Amino acid sequence: MTQLAGPLPPGSRIGILGGGQLGRMLALAAARLGFVCHIYSDVPDAPAAQVAASLTIGRYDDIEELRRFADTVDVVTYEFENVPVAAAEMLSAIKPVSPPPRALEVAQDRLVEKQFIADLGIPVAAFLGLEDKTAPSSAKPFLPGILKTRCLGYDGKGQASVGTELEFDTARNSLGVTPLILEKRIAFAFEVSVLVVRGGDGEKVFYDIPRNEHRDSILHRSTVAPGILSDEQGDMARQIAARIADALDYIGVLAVELFVLDEGNEPLLIVNEIAPRVHNSGHWTMDACAADQFENHIRAVCGWPLGATRRYVDIEMVNLIGVEANDWLTLAGEPGTFVHLYGKAEARDGRKMGHVNRVLD
Repeated sequence: MTQLAGPLPPGSRIGILGGGQLGRMLALAAARLGFVCHIYSDVPDAPAAQVAASLTIGRYDDIEELRRFADTVDVVTYEFENVPVAAAEMLSAIKPVSPPPRALEVAQDRLVEKQFIADLGIPVAAFLGLEDKTAPSSAKPFLPGILKTRCLGYDGKGQASVGTELEFDTARNSLGVTPLILEKRIAFAFEVSVLVVRGGDGEKVFYDIPRNEHRDSILHRSTVAPGILSDEQGDMARQIAARIADALDYIGVLAVELFVLDEGNEPLLIVNEIAPRVHNSGHWTMDACAADQFENHIRAVCGWPLGATRRYVDIEMVNLIGVEANDWLTLAGEPGTFVHLYGKAEARDGRKMGHVNRVLD
């Protein structure tokens, strides 16, 4: 695996695999630091391409096109976790790739991810990996639960809530012939996420921990204010994220989603999943911190010192889903509201079109 020889100077070229809104915000942050970004996307109308210097349109399994892309950049990162591991490994032999391909390998398979975290001694929900011949009766100890595809599910896609063996069998058939995992349902008070930034030298910084609210299985709001977690819970959450980042030899921003259990329960926190990239629940950092999550990711992958993560104000991030983004003029006139739109042409149901950050009194 190719390593950085030293901090990349301004003017260096950063290759970003993926052209969505996260790639867009990474490219904007990179430009502030004097870097030039080259986007690699499998779609021609990638939002990130609107703000980057270069765009290559190609498949993520097109080895020759990826090689040509790698030859034009000094370092490679990615904005989504479904980049094929083989592609990341191939690129890492040519140019430094951060976060490391191992992080993709773990995050892309829910069963591998759960086992990896459990092996670190970190609490997760009880889980069962399903084979074709697994009998419905084997699911009983994990019910009620959530049946999920092991790969490619996000925002509630590829999963079903099941309470009985019959519901389990029905849901299993509806999800099709694909590797599955059954996770026991957890009674939790609310969800939070820890964003840790880890540099190549192992240095780590953390952002304040937001409380997350979902609608229709899509993140709706992330709120950062005093009193969300106790000191003990906050320390434990950061220790969990640090342990995972170190175990992966991670470079960049890592998001760790956790369930906070009701008071008096043990353990205090349970890991839901990890995301090896900048994360939706960290968008509030764009208007509340000196160095937001996107700048710090760029700093980490380019070998720069990590930026300050101290929060200046209490703030909430609200996603704009579908036609909600059409209220841009009203939102732009709200005092203390910062509007971030992603340049997507079509406002479809369930599609993230932008977000707003609102300063809280």
